[in-house]
Amino acid sequence: MTVGMIAFHYPKPAHFEEFVARVHRVRDVFLATPGCLSAEVWTTPDDEAVVSTVTWESDAAFAASFAVVNESAGDDIVFDERESRPREITRLRSR
Repeated sequence: MTVGMIAFHYPKPAHFEEFVARVHRVRDVFLATPGCLSAEVWTTPDDEAVVSTVTWESDAAFAASFAVVNESAGDDIVFDERESRPREITRLRSR
């Protein structure tokens, strides 16, 4: 069973492009981990949100991938004052 994640990030307008770059760096780390099947970065048409989607081959790959991201992505994954509201993150499972 594959697993996935969709995350909506809400950067303040002055930090939008910087935030897009941050999410791309995290995407690159995810893609380099074993078991990560895909990782993409999207934005809403109104530039209100940066949306990331990631899929993994298993729960074990998901956990291992996050361990690597937490270690190597550093400040790029930390919620801070550049965001206007909390992130919305949903985990998914294929059926």
